[in-house]
Amino acid sequence: MPLIDLAAAGPVLIIAPHPDDEVLGVGGTMARLADEGAPVHVAVLTAGRPPRFDARQVGTVRDEARQAHQTLGVAETHWLDLPAAALDTVSHAEANDSLGALVRRIDPATIFLPHPGDIHLDHQLAFLSGMVASRPHQARFPTAILAYETLSETNWNAPYLTPAFLPNCFVDISATIDRKLAAFGQFASQHRPAPHERSVETIRALATLRGATVHRPAAEAFVAIRLLA
Repeated sequence: MPLIDLAAAGPVLIIAPHPDDEVLGVGGTMARLADEGAPVHVAVLTAGRPPRFDARQVGTVRDEARQAHQTLGVAETHWLDLPAAALDTVSHAEANDSLGALVRRIDPATIFLPHPGDIHLDHQLAFLSGMVASRPHQARFPTAILAYETLSETNWNAPYLTPAFLPNCFVDISATIDRKLAAFGQFASQHRPAPHERSVETIRALATLRGATVHRPAAEAFVAIRLLA
């Protein structure tokens, strides 16, 4: 990373609108940062609620997330339990307060957010609340903010009409791509056969493409929003 050693800077927080977004977008980087000694936290903003989601399904996905996070070396997972696929039914102030309180408690040096151009409205609102929680006029605030891409959401944006994902920051995950794939494999309920985006084959293909961009075997790509050295 230019100028900044993210692992040495302090705690890292990945904000995930739903379980598995964090693995799809940041899984290899999470494992690398954990290996380098950074306390890696995941905040899952939403949880499924009936009638759209039944309790058994919600419990299954949460168990899968715990296993995936263990594989990646996550220090702690935080569940905010806002309504999934209905984040727009919660007042923006409530979402901001919930996430803001967690950010103040963890005091992360680095935050990873979903990209605001993602097709899922939960992702867009998670990005906005993450930015509010990271405002630099506070006594303490994250010195690095990066937006990640989520297969099945970021790639379905509308070209020229919604914000495009144009990465300007790449993390070499050559040593951790297999752990990323293993972590996604823990999400059996979310896995789909290729060429679906939520398949091991497609995730590896994207990592290979992003790696080739910077002449590495595998990488994850991000948009650097703020880097304060």
